[in-house]
Amino acid sequence: MMKGAVATIADAIGNTPLVKLNRLTHGLKADIYCKLGYMNPGGSVKDRIALNIINKAEERGELKPGGTIIEATSGNTGMGLAIIAAARGYKCTFVMADKQSMEKVKALRAVGAKVVICPTDVEPEDPRSYYSVAARLVKETPNAFYANQYHNPDNTEAHYISTGPELWRQTGGEIDAFVA
Repeated sequence: MMKGAVATIADAIGNTPLVKLNRLTHGLKADIYCKLGYMNPGGSVKDRIALNIINKAEERGELKPGGTIIEATSGNTGMGLAIIAAARGYKCTFVMADKQSMEKVKALRAVGAKVVICPTDVEPEDPRSYYSVAARLVKETPNAFYANQYHNPDNTEAHYISTGPELWRQTGGEIDAFVA
């Protein structure tokens, strides 16, 4: 393999730059830094949670070879899941509200995801809502795994095992406050 290259798309997630905001802090007695999560391969910090959700599901046997990942998403988590799924041979079905941009829908489809569009103007409990449709598709799809980002503890754990230690390393442990 070439020097500086990574073996898989998952290996490219994380280790994003930390940039000092010089103009914003001019004249202040504090330094403020910005973590560039958009430099992950899927274009978002959500790649980190997608990777952890998939890794943990594989470890627990909830996501099996050839399986289908199903998720209700507004786009960024879906993209993170989709790029990892494509590399590992999983299928993806994402359920999105109709208020999301067609660019997001097209981007997800471009990496191989199936996208189901649902109405925005319904309550979450309505069977037509994107939450309800995702839950129904999990039951109807053989070998399906529901990523369930909104209620999955693997979501927040991703930052505990990845983002936090990375920030600590990049700052030499000199963090007074953190805002997300």
